Amino acid sequence: MRLFLLIMGVGVLAACGKKESGFTTGPECFLSDTTRLASCTHISKDASGRLVVSWVEQVPGSETGDLWYAVSDDGGVHFSKPVPVTTATGISPQPENMPKIVFRENGQAIAMYGTRSPDPRNKYAGKVWYVSSGDGGLSWQPPVPLVTDTAGYDQRYFDMALLPSGEVAAIWLDNRKDHQQEGSTLYIATAGNEGFERPRPLVQTVCQCCRTSLYTDAQGGLHAAFRDIINDTIRDMVHIWSKDGGETFTRPVRISADNWAVNGCPHTGPTMVSNRNGLHFAWFTMGGGQGVFYGKSINNGITFSPRESISAKPTAKHPQLAATSGGDLLLAWDEPEDTITNRIGFVRKAPGGETLASAFLTGKGEQSVFPVLCPVAEKATLVAYRKRVRGREMIVARRVSWK
Repeated sequence: MRLFLLIMGVGVLAACGKKESGFTTGPECFLSDTTRLASCTHISKDASGRLVVSWVEQVPGSETGDLWYAVSDDGGVHFSKPVPVTTATGISPQPENMPKIVFRENGQAIAMYGTRSPDPRNKYAGKVWYVSSGDGGLSWQPPVPLVTDTAGYDQRYFDMALLPSGEVAAIWLDNRKDHQQEGSTLYIATAGNEGFERPRPLVQTVCQCCRTSLYTDAQGGLHAAFRDIINDTIRDMVHIWSKDGGETFTRPVRISADNWAVNGCPHTGPTMVSNRNGLHFAWFTMGGGQGVFYGKSINNGITFSPRESISAKPTAKHPQLAATSGGDLLLAWDEPEDTITNRIGFVRKAPGGETLASAFLTGKGEQSVFPVLCPVAEKATLVAYRKRVRGREMIVARRVSWK
């Protein structure tokens, strides 16, 4: 028997419906099965504009999980009973490599996810798969590997975006490269009704362990942001963009010269959106300071503003950025309260990037991490995250509004 909670907050969240620092937080909606472990939250919208929150669920003791999602047609106030993506199984639950679902206007849905695929050349290697549905998610086809080239034994940290043509673009990190330098290759492919085709490399020195970000702006430009490896040691965020649907891209330009020299895996990627004031970015670094930072570009990535520190603590990570229809910027992240608990931070900025209000969305003593967000109105957004409740990791969604 599957047990789950919808719109439950009594005895769990002291701040239900509480107004704090200019925000009103609604009750927490617990979406995942209370008897299982959940992670890898993601939010998208279907072809009719309904919110779709997805996540991975594991049986306790298992190393893999299955993909589930719930739908809201009232802006995140209520959710449907969760349903499985029936053919998306055996998923390796890595929150920075979370599965994602995109919905095309023609009714097709594509879910992409990663599995472990140990190889003698890399025992940590992974494989990216996708499954498709021709009826908006009612039924799903068998899984298809994103990469079929036998030279490609490691793929991970993917993202997808809808193109103005109605096709779907995907980027991912891949082991295939023509040099011996550190890093992975950023690949791109596009899919219509027949699956992803014409995979091609874009950049060959990308940090192997950080989430990538792919974004389509209102003018149809396709943007990618990722952590690059510069001069063999520096792992800073860069941006590239395409004005022809992903056929050609600009050369990488650093979003910020943080000069973070590290021979390791940060496991926290960039996030970006655009509005009438330009492109906006957020990321984590330990170069020249530590924590979550924000920056913008008013000329499509030719130059970037000086960075601005966002987080209260230098150990804050995992930022996610969104923009409302009016251009306001919404930024969420997680940061530790102490050695065992984390809180979700939240900032609202004006379209130009000026900070208007900030608050913590979760209470002291709670353990909440990996937020994602999606605006649901001009002055409201849905925020979803992973929360530990009575020893179980669960997926929580809640509305945040302001005046």
